[in-house]
Amino acid sequence: MQAEPKKSQAGNSKESSQETSLVGQEYEVEVGPVAHGGHCVARTAEGRVLFVRHTLPGEKVIARVTDGDEDSRFLRADAVTVLEPSKDRVDAPCPYAGPGRCGGCDWQHAKPGAQRRLKGEVITEQLARLAGLTPEEAGWDGTVVPAEGDKLPSGEVPAWRTRVQYAVDPDGNAGLRRHRSHEVEPVEHCMIAAPGISELGIEKHDWSGMESVEAIAASGSQDRQVILEPKPGARLPLVELDKPVSVLRIAEQDGGVHRVHGRPFVRERADGRTYRVGNGGFWQVHPKAAETLMLAVMQGLTPRKGDTALDLYCGVGLFAGAIADRVGDKGAVLGIESGKRAVEDARHNLAAFDRVRIEQGKVEAALPRTGITEVDLIVLDPPRAGAGKQTVKHLTKLGARRIAYVACDPAALARDLGYFRDGGYRVRSLRAFDLFPMTHHVECVAILEPAAKVL
Repeated sequence: MQAEPKKSQAGNSKESSQETSLVGQEYEVEVGPVAHGGHCVARTAEGRVLFVRHTLPGEKVIARVTDGDEDSRFLRADAVTVLEPSKDRVDAPCPYAGPGRCGGCDWQHAKPGAQRRLKGEVITEQLARLAGLTPEEAGWDGTVVPAEGDKLPSGEVPAWRTRVQYAVDPDGNAGLRRHRSHEVEPVEHCMIAAPGISELGIEKHDWSGMESVEAIAASGSQDRQVILEPKPGARLPLVELDKPVSVLRIAEQDGGVHRVHGRPFVRERADGRTYRVGNGGFWQVHPKAAETLMLAVMQGLTPRKGDTALDLYCGVGLFAGAIADRVGDKGAVLGIESGKRAVEDARHNLAAFDRVRIEQGKVEAALPRTGITEVDLIVLDPPRAGAGKQTVKHLTKLGARRIAYVACDPAALARDLGYFRDGGYRVRSLRAFDLFPMTHHVECVAILEPAAKVL
């Protein structure tokens, strides 16, 4: 059935800048497959592509355009009425989920098992389109595995998010951003926030004068922290929350994070080791993520005594520490990280290892400067954009026995796997983990080795 256009809700503007806008136009559509980004694909009767949120494959819905005009290659839309629901649909447990509401979750309306299937379909599509790989060729069984404790019945939501950045509306209320918007959705409680976040009571307080309030609840300790971003010229409020916290602020002048009172770091745990993470630095958000990914990487790399290894985009040293434990006194690990504070933390966290060195710099610039020409093992956990062609090309020349690639974006992973293939490496195995329930995000760990060993 072809889509039928419905009457526009946007009104008829005579302003030339809005003459071609399709925002507010409604279409009755049959929804096609899931796409990367938390939406599904549909087409109008005229053949226009719609990226539709708040729907599921196979549904018939009324989709209202939220972004796009006559000249757009595609339109973004929300499913505002569900005419024929999928068997995988549930009522969203969160009262703030839905069209035009909080943009933090993509799949509140889908059963937990369906969410994981959708993520698996996205990984499959990205591998095929960007790397030319089938799941079998990638050594992947097609499943996305939930974290321990997250396999809950429909209608229940795992409270997993240990770091939440609240935006502040003009009245001083803490809330979350709406999808692709600067507008704030005030909330009384975020259902996916970890208990350590919820117990602070951020949503009950007046944050007038603040742009944002980030709350951090370490999963490896009782450390709690808030990072305040004041509006220009505003004074910091007196922070009196329901639990003790350290307070940091983002400076208007340089954007740096500075201590106001309390510790400037939180303490996290993984692999039997404590890691200091300072000034709101990067640590996996799900409380089980660091341990889960560390074990997947170690199982894939199988480090040996005396191995040499690279840990690229090493953060505060999670993987470097795990490898150093396993390669022993005759092994060596070099970590590279661009963030100054993260480098300081990594050096502190790994000070007990004489054969671990941490260098500061962007990987693409710092790696060639090391002069390293061969290495046994490599682990890389790049930002969402991936490692990129030049970095991958350099890595394939180092002769590593195994490479572990940790990816939070399946598109970037697939592109880089293609570059690795061009450099003579093949995927030995791929594992996918649902470490961001209710959202479209997914973590993958790919293990690569020289193609000759795979054949």
